[in-house]
Amino acid sequence: MTARLVRDLLVSPEEFLEGELLAETKHEYLSGVVYAMAGAKNVHNEIATNTLLALGIRLRGRSCRPFNSDTKVRLRLPTGIRFYYPDVQVTCHPNPPDDTFQDNPVVVVEVISESTRRTDEGEKLHGYCSLPSLEYYLLVETERALVIGYRRTADGFVREVHSGLGAVIALPAIEAELPLMEIFERVVFPTPGTE
Repeated sequence: MTARLVRDLLVSPEEFLEGELLAETKHEYLSGVVYAMAGAKNVHNEIATNTLLALGIRLRGRSCRPFNSDTKVRLRLPTGIRFYYPDVQVTCHPNPPDDTFQDNPVVVVEVISESTRRTDEGEKLHGYCSLPSLEYYLLVETERALVIGYRRTADGFVREVHSGLGAVIALPAIEAELPLMEIFERVVFPTPGTE
């Protein structure tokens, strides 16, 4: 009886997508369970916007295109369907214009906050890296010029560290480079010991 009751409370992917069109706040979806998303700090949004703008300029006029955090990624995992809202994504084979999600991102970017770190570095890392289309998963810090990247290789995903404003992330699958100087443009980092 309990298992049936719990199953009856689960939301279908179709119900979730329909509800998101009317929702005042965004939600993520994990195999029938819906989780409200918290708002982000200005520094988070500035970094996400900088990243989207930098990629958009580099991809202008080409088949690959960036999407902002209002576009979900759908993951079809053996354990169920998930929908996440990454801060930035790039896809070279976009879904139809009327969809509210993408299935085939090549690049996914998450700007890390302390409240999302565990999910971004764990659950989302494993979920995104299960996508056959994904070539790069980038985790961007907000308190220093640091991006942790996961790059697809013949042997699986390899962790890379890009540190300092002079660093540049090579993204050959989309024929682009992403300088950290542009990701962190106008970002003022906290002075050590003042956090």
